[in-house]
Amino acid sequence: MQLRFLSIALCVAALSACSSPAPRIAVYDFGPGVTAPQVSNRMAPLPPLLLMDAEAASALDGTAVLYRLGYADAQQLRPYAQARWSMPPAQLLRQRLRELLGQRRSVLSPVDAVVPGTLALRLELEEFSQLFDSAQSSAGLVRVRATVSRFGNPPKPVAQTSFVVQRPADSADAKGGVQALAQASDALVLQVDQWLQQVASAEVASP
Repeated sequence: MQLRFLSIALCVAALSACSSPAPRIAVYDFGPGVTAPQVSNRMAPLPPLLLMDAEAASALDGTAVLYRLGYADAQQLRPYAQARWSMPPAQLLRQRLRELLGQRRSVLSPVDAVVPGTLALRLELEEFSQLFDSAQSSAGLVRVRATVSRFGNPPKPVAQTSFVVQRPADSADAKGGVQALAQASDALVLQVDQWLQQVASAEVASP
């Protein structure tokens, strides 16, 4: 009789384990972006820009939300098990940049008919992670190399620079890291926009 009850208990336990829902994976992006017309929309439009496909280091060419333990092993990128980006971060960054730049200019894609000589922007994402300097303190870290050229065959290099932006995380978890990375990305996009205008102005001013 005891053996029978033991077998029933084991079956019930097995069924309960099988019926337990799998942990839900949280999927993140950079948020809704601009939700109302900006003042810049009423300013004089800027020349068109060709926005090339964004590239990324192989470790960043996926949807994992990554972090580094700077106080223990800063050389190792670690993924959160239950958090994902809706698309690779380089694509999210390009999407955000296109949204901002498109407020004052036509933003073209590589598949569009592009006039030779049009300024072209290429981004290379080199770092995109939540960096912990202690178990309780972290920041979203974004590092990008930006290259501007004149569209043509071959393209004519114009300018190149790197951007590094950090924003503190409100919590030491994936949610805090995602929010910090989104804020860092928005700040980086603004810096890229300002740099592009400086590059274009320098081009016009040069003899």
